[in-house]
Amino acid sequence: MSSEPGVRDQLTIGPPGSQYSMSPPEGPAGPGAELTYEYGLEIEARSQWAYARRRFVRHRLALGSLIVLLAIFGCGLFANFIAPYTYDQINLESLSVAPSQKHPFGTDSAGRDSFSRVLFGIRTSARVGVLVGILSTLIGAVIGGLAGFYGGWIDNLLMRVTDLFLTLPLLAVLLVAAKYLGHSTPLKLALLLALLIWTSIARVVRGSFLSLREKEYVEAARAAGAGDLRIMFRHMFPNTIGPIVVAATLTIGTAILLEAVLSFLGFGIEPPTPALGGLLNEGQDQGLDKWWLVTFPGVVIVVIVLCINFIGDGLRDALDPTQRRVRA
Repeated sequence: MSSEPGVRDQLTIGPPGSQYSMSPPEGPAGPGAELTYEYGLEIEARSQWAYARRRFVRHRLALGSLIVLLAIFGCGLFANFIAPYTYDQINLESLSVAPSQKHPFGTDSAGRDSFSRVLFGIRTSARVGVLVGILSTLIGAVIGGLAGFYGGWIDNLLMRVTDLFLTLPLLAVLLVAAKYLGHSTPLKLALLLALLIWTSIARVVRGSFLSLREKEYVEAARAAGAGDLRIMFRHMFPNTIGPIVVAATLTIGTAILLEAVLSFLGFGIEPPTPALGGLLNEGQDQGLDKWWLVTFPGVVIVVIVLCINFIGDGLRDALDPTQRRVRA
């Protein structure tokens, strides 16, 4: 190899002049090209989202929970095609039948297939949970963002309102509201829940904004003449997506659980619209000897909430830039 300065060395993997000999390209080359040709390294630029996606995929528990949750919600979404019966179809020949090949989850005292009713109940509960997640995230992100960005009296006012909602006994308020609002539909119940459980997201976003507003790039954007809305939506909210996504995911699980509790107590989704909590209420009214009417809807609720919590843990680990090891 030549030792003259300014002359690139030839990299030889075989006899000189053979088909395996290779030379670095002529012209200026950065350190990445030097490493590529000298050691056979291939450097690929990845964004923070690419690293977060890889960390989430390596989180086996979260990835498995996501697959299970998508399968459950998919069954509820396509219940019209999967369910062997409609949720209100009465079969007088199969009254209170225990689980069998024809009725995997058994039937109730009216002969309605419990498996079909659970599938339709999943769709109702999933709709309420997703709506609550979206609405409460929007409310909490706006209030928390304004409080954290402006500070001062605006922060004090919005946080005192948040503290007021936090002091309210959630279940008692929901029961009273459901009592006086009359028959609950999925949309009405989702609005009611979203107006009461946005507080945790607001506090998370406020804390992130208090930290981000002191960063150099925010000061640079302000010095360049960017307005408040541009700074918040262009520079600050994208850097708060991680905590917001985690909080919104956990809020969906909380909403599904609250919907089930309200329906179980008789103040949630009104029949004949099927809901998992409502199925539990109907099952316990028909006696403990018909155990399948309570067991299967209850197991589905537990699995859904557990999967959402595991997904939230995986998202928190994946979106945390300081996280170096995957815990599961």
